[in-house]
Amino acid sequence: MNGLGFLTSRQARLMTIATIAGAVLSLAGLPFSTTHVWGNLLIAALFLVTLGLGGTLFVAFSYVTGAGWSVAFRRIPEAMAKTLVPSSVFLLAVLAAGASRYSWEAHGADPGTYWFKQEWLTPSFWLGRAVIYLAIWCLLAAGLVGYSRRQDRGEGFGPTLGNIRLSAISLVLIGISFTLASFDWLMALSPMWYSTVFAVYQFTGMIQAALAAMIILGVVLRAPGRPLHGVFTAEHLHDLSKLLLGFSCFWLYLWFSQFMLIWYTNIPEESSYFVPRMSGVWIGATGLSLFLNWILPFFVLLPRPAKRSGRVAVRVAVAVLVGRWLDLYWIVIPSLQGAGHGAHAETPWALPVAGEFGTVLLVTGLFGLLVARAFSKADPVPRNDPLLAESLHYHL
Repeated sequence: MNGLGFLTSRQARLMTIATIAGAVLSLAGLPFSTTHVWGNLLIAALFLVTLGLGGTLFVAFSYVTGAGWSVAFRRIPEAMAKTLVPSSVFLLAVLAAGASRYSWEAHGADPGTYWFKQEWLTPSFWLGRAVIYLAIWCLLAAGLVGYSRRQDRGEGFGPTLGNIRLSAISLVLIGISFTLASFDWLMALSPMWYSTVFAVYQFTGMIQAALAAMIILGVVLRAPGRPLHGVFTAEHLHDLSKLLLGFSCFWLYLWFSQFMLIWYTNIPEESSYFVPRMSGVWIGATGLSLFLNWILPFFVLLPRPAKRSGRVAVRVAVAVLVGRWLDLYWIVIPSLQGAGHGAHAETPWALPVAGEFGTVLLVTGLFGLLVARAFSKADPVPRNDPLLAESLHYHL
């Protein structure tokens, strides 16, 4: 297998062109609105980092639960985890460029009794925490993948035990750090607004998108002549589709719980977040997000044959990934326009323009190249894993 992994030379060139074109289009709006450009880049960087972190969590959950069914295609989430370092560098650069946007002074609000938020959002302290979060995630991902590679060399059951222990630690550390990161990078864009379920809501969206990416990669890699042909089966696809269906329902549950409680209590500092997002052109974005993240995957994936169909599952997975991007866009852009602290969001940015299209190209091309390269660095199947035989002969 060459350095392009499962990509042909032509496909790699297309991915490279998409990445470059996406970067150019994403930056094309700098003369007109640096805030708009920065918001789009933040969405792109967060999307990439959470795909890598989602792959890391899938590996960790598999080890902790002793799941054998996923071992045969474990190289897919491991390759996603390997993208964390470059995507973290990208995100850190974006955060550093916009650190001043998170400071309390940037919002012109009187902290009053919220003095802790003012101190928490001090740019240097805030950026230092970002470095710590990303470093923790990269180290944990490297450790999990490293133990898996040691298992490939036939070092007995030791690497598997090491990964079980590291996975348990990883779930705790990622749970805490991701919660704080969700507050720091997204909720802090509207510092007067808060939600106690926001981090869980973001966690669910991250896992949902990671599962969608794994479905697409699994179907691509099982084609004749591809590394996982005869390895990634309809049984594996069925289980991934069931997980995607389940997390789509959980995503809606959290979205509705957050919205319904805020709507019912009607407290100004809480409802000010949703009022602009439920009016004007943004109401259309809200409805489309609900359709892509829940309605479509729920009704399409309910039948058993749909879960086992590569064509159906991939189309649903693509829709979910678009829904994840739209959900982040729905959170970030109105906040940068002033929504969430007393102002109504302007509408022009909600329309698809070059910058939005550019970030989609950038994420698609860059993620494809990074995953393909990471996948090429090891045997496509973890040959010496003690649960491999179970996974290869897995039947529902």
